[in-house]
Amino acid sequence: MFEKKKGFFGRLSQRVSDALMMRPTIDEDFFDDLEEILITSDIGMDTTLKIVETLRAEVKSNNMTKPSVIKIRLGKIIADFINKGDAQNLCSEYPLVILMIGINGGGKTTTIGKLAYKLKNEGKTVMLAAADTFRAAASEQLSIWAERVDVPLIRHGEGADPSAVIYDAIQSAKARNADVLICDTAGRLQNKKNLMNELNKMNKVIDREWPEAHRENLLVLDATTGKNAVSQVSEFGEAASVTGIVLTKLDGTAKGGIVLTIADEFDMPVKYVGLGEGIEDLEEFSSEDFARGIFEEEE
Repeated sequence: MFEKKKGFFGRLSQRVSDALMMRPTIDEDFFDDLEEILITSDIGMDTTLKIVETLRAEVKSNNMTKPSVIKIRLGKIIADFINKGDAQNLCSEYPLVILMIGINGGGKTTTIGKLAYKLKNEGKTVMLAAADTFRAAASEQLSIWAERVDVPLIRHGEGADPSAVIYDAIQSAKARNADVLICDTAGRLQNKKNLMNELNKMNKVIDREWPEAHRENLLVLDATTGKNAVSQVSEFGEAASVTGIVLTKLDGTAKGGIVLTIADEFDMPVKYVGLGEGIEDLEEFSSEDFARGIFEEEE
């Protein structure tokens, strides 16, 4: 999944390799360099120190000297920080309602289209709900994706009550025996309180109208925003019980280390990553693949 030459992953792999290969012994200078590499890759200070201290202790206790072995071990340590077990995967029980949340411009609408395409290709019947009724052209953009993926879309007019859209979408999904209902939501209102109130209302409608449905509240984050993404996790977490993260735009200039910070500081799984603009460029996140793709030596 995470090819060595793709974006952030290839750059981090190369920087760690350079730090290992440029010195004859693994000393404190290496660990200082590693701290700098991780921090400048958008991994938070606390998480970085935990990773470096764990590696330092293992290098010392196991008398590791071979750069390739140390690099692989670093990857496994990082994978352990990210691995959230079964929570790493999207819920596989149906019917399933997925509430997509996140600020405007983070790739939320595009992610909804990609996720609908992915689930439909897996044999699921999918519907969309355009509950971002406050942003001009939001429902039109989602409509384009619905047509592209060929899935039904429930929408109201601009400025309509988002919870009313959710209500109608649920009734339609139940009538059609849909497996998955993916709901778009507003990314910005007049103030934070209004936005969080709207999310609370939508969650209550889902709980009341479709109590037997399983739930996912996915927070879409733009990897290029770096540490700002951490504050978004905290803020949206106040209004919705976030079950996982979708990290977008990892193919561009994103440093990407925010994956580790979020997983460590919030004990929250990253479920999907966006690695490109194509409709198929949404991939399930795997901590094991992450470690192999970044830190294992090429054959």
